Amino acid sequence: MKILVAGGAGFIGSVMVPLLQEHGYEVDVVDLLWFGNHLPEGTRVIQRDIFELTVDDLKPYDQVIFVAGLSNDPMAEFSPAKNFIDNGALPSYLAFIAKAAGVKRFIYASSCSVYGYTVNELYDETCPVTCGYPYGISKLQGERGVLQLHDESFSTIALRQGTVCGYSPRTRFDLIVNTMFKFAMTEGKITVNNPAIWRPILDVRDTSAAFLRAVQADTSISGVFNVAYDNFTVGLIGDIVKDEVEALTGRKIKIQVNNVQDFRNYKVTCDKARNHLGFRPRHGVAEMIANLYQHIDDYGDFTNDNFYNIQVFRKAESAGRPA
Repeated sequence: MKILVAGGAGFIGSVMVPLLQEHGYEVDVVDLLWFGNHLPEGTRVIQRDIFELTVDDLKPYDQVIFVAGLSNDPMAEFSPAKNFIDNGALPSYLAFIAKAAGVKRFIYASSCSVYGYTVNELYDETCPVTCGYPYGISKLQGERGVLQLHDESFSTIALRQGTVCGYSPRTRFDLIVNTMFKFAMTEGKITVNNPAIWRPILDVRDTSAAFLRAVQADTSISGVFNVAYDNFTVGLIGDIVKDEVEALTGRKIKIQVNNVQDFRNYKVTCDKARNHLGFRPRHGVAEMIANLYQHIDDYGDFTNDNFYNIQVFRKAESAGRPA
């Protein structure tokens, strides 16, 4: 089977693409390489704007995975217009030409952020989506644009991912667990802005496995699937990171609680992904910290702009480079 991964040289793709290759899939990547190329040697990378792809370009592929677009709230809020184009219109366009080219399945990387504020309820895929922020709105638009193309010959799957964290060869320190790890290592302190809010958390290795499960799913399967390891309060995440870094380093780590108001609060159930895709996450917060620490010698300067998507995005925008 031949698969095209759009945005496959990014944080998730740098873990997912090797996993797909290990399972015998022929994988090509289309990516503008904003963040460099950390993919296995020999991986075919098409350095091209996705909007420039045509039906003929998609004809060789059996499935397409979309992990491109703007990846978090700071990027979306810095450039709302770009956010709506790249997270809403871009996946819809790619799914449209993929279907015209005879591709059998399109898998879209969505986000649990579409749920917005769920108070203390556990949300499944049938629950209301109420996010009022640009990132969550745009991810939902992309989702709907892809899913409406579904028919008997074109399977469409949207994976609503929890907050993806952990180690990837394309390193990031702008994700909640990774950020806490960075500050624990560099300043001996973790800042918790609001300990009460909930987040579903997902290791990048597990979200890569979720995409693999989607690729392998029966052709009759389509729809939306929540994928996460579990739901954590931000306060609990801080405590786990503190305990793990202390155990690994022998240093005492402090926690500072700020009680900043945050209207993004959601927790989800992943029963549907478990029952229909066979998704079984393996890596919790402690395992993420262990894996991040294992690669400590790779990072060098933790403040390197390349570790922060918003910094890379700002540079690209100021240089007038296409997204």
